[in-house]
Amino acid sequence: MAARLTFFAIAAFWMTMNVLLWRAEFGAHSGGIPVPIELVWRKILTAPDASSLSVYQKGDRTGYCELSTSVGQEMSTVDADRPPPEGLLTRAGYQIHLAGNIAFGDFTNRLKFDGRLRFSSAREWQEVNLKISSHLTAVEIHSLATNQTVHLKITSDGGVLERDLNFADLENPNTLVRALVGDFADPLFGAIDMPELATTSVAQKLEWRATRIRVKIGTETVPVYRIETSILGRNVLVDISTLGEILRVELPGDISARIDEWGKP
Repeated sequence: MAARLTFFAIAAFWMTMNVLLWRAEFGAHSGGIPVPIELVWRKILTAPDASSLSVYQKGDRTGYCELSTSVGQEMSTVDADRPPPEGLLTRAGYQIHLAGNIAFGDFTNRLKFDGRLRFSSAREWQEVNLKISSHLTAVEIHSLATNQTVHLKITSDGGVLERDLNFADLENPNTLVRALVGDFADPLFGAIDMPELATTSVAQKLEWRATRIRVKIGTETVPVYRIETSILGRNVLVDISTLGEILRVELPGDISARIDEWGKP
């Protein structure tokens, strides 16, 4: 169980690090009006409302997640009858908080996750903290951009394991996963319907496309920002409101997350 939990924690961190490369990886898409990925990223970091999503796998609801920003948390304390304080959006940088739980694959216990990403006022990432836990095991990941390292801590009935990894170690995720979970790697890749990871840095190959389109949510058709990419031949799609709220996420393995209003007639 500890090995499996470690795999999902590493996979989550690895995908998070790839998302942080949006600023450098974007292009055009013919399905809508192309927009700069930087615009969408800024919208997400300054979203005034939390994004509350239900998580599904193969159509079955398996959990939930909520994403909120430090800007939204500060704005919730501002008097609605007064303008926001000057410099609210930049005076202390930015922070994203993601929390939730999910029942995944053949796991008998639900996985809980809690992560925080901290950014500078220039929207450059500075620190990542991620914890994924089950009933018996907890995996914690901490990384500072200035150190170019990742600290991994695994706590279980068997004791505590801690390792420090260089960013260079993450360039070959297949080798990294096998080094940490050993013989569990093959069944884990199969559980999430993914082939073995490439032997070179996937982050260097990502090409994010950002467009502005219109989608139907419930009975209304509304404008959204859509960002898309492909990871190891699998499509990843995210729809974001014009205010920065995450509305829908489509991931490999037939996994999705969306607001409850999405599928209402």
